[in-house]
Amino acid sequence: MTINSGMKPTERIDYDPIEGRPPLRLPGGARVAVWLIVNVEEWSDTEPMPRTVLTPPAGGVPSPDVPNWAWHEYGNRVGFWRMLRVIDRHSIPAALAVNGAAITSYPQIIEAAVHRHWEFVGHGFTQKNMQKVPDERSDIRRTREAIVAATGKSPRGWLGPGLTETWETPDLLVEEGYEYVCDWVLDDQPTRLRTRTAPLVNVPYTQECNDVAMMLIQHHAADEYRRRATDQFDQLLADARADDSARVMALVVHPYIMGAPHRLKYLDLALEHIVGHDEATFCTGEQIHDWYTEQTTVRTEDTCMDVAAGG
Repeated sequence: MTINSGMKPTERIDYDPIEGRPPLRLPGGARVAVWLIVNVEEWSDTEPMPRTVLTPPAGGVPSPDVPNWAWHEYGNRVGFWRMLRVIDRHSIPAALAVNGAAITSYPQIIEAAVHRHWEFVGHGFTQKNMQKVPDERSDIRRTREAIVAATGKSPRGWLGPGLTETWETPDLLVEEGYEYVCDWVLDDQPTRLRTRTAPLVNVPYTQECNDVAMMLIQHHAADEYRRRATDQFDQLLADARADDSARVMALVVHPYIMGAPHRLKYLDLALEHIVGHDEATFCTGEQIHDWYTEQTTVRTEDTCMDVAAGG
């Protein structure tokens, strides 16, 4: 029988309600730190597709799955570049959550992101559940090495493919040099996770303002992205004003989804709404990490697992 060697989620992080916390302050009078995450993935043409837009007429898992592979590939060939013009027009920084393998497969995308000084976030070496990766530490390390080779800089953040983790993922991330993770979507402010060595910061991500959830799972009309993003920003801003403490908002997009011709304008409109507020500031994940850690202090023993107790 296999015994989990990592900690349970409730052992990694204590319940800590946002009500009553010491206030967090953003520079320049801003109240909401917004970060845009562009997910660029490589889908293997010899394995089942991570997601599908068409089911095969006779069922089963066809190989090759040309229509679904091509549906995704359109995003990297066309959708990304359409989306890039919108991001450039608003002059905002972005984070590229990228599979390590995609760095070799899509060099022009990588070059465009490097040219714009985007942050690179590790997103697994391939687009596969971390529970299905044969050697998780190697996968995390290979992803880091691929990003270093492309950018000259080690990634500081990690986003699991599909937000998936094993029981050990936070421990391995710290041991392989990562400083923050995005998988734990449970707060509007950064938090800290316990690991068996040093603390790992969790930077707020989103499952709600995420085009995968809205368009592929819930099957909303394209305008839902604009409506939900603007409503979410307005409420977070109201919350930040109410208790005079900053909030973090993530916007998540994939080139094959929001880069589609009929959806792109709603990303544009959402960004236009947020950029127009002087209480919003656009950041990268590492900037949010640094801002948070500079404002908070923590005892090491409160953020490390008790190895002696077998955690």
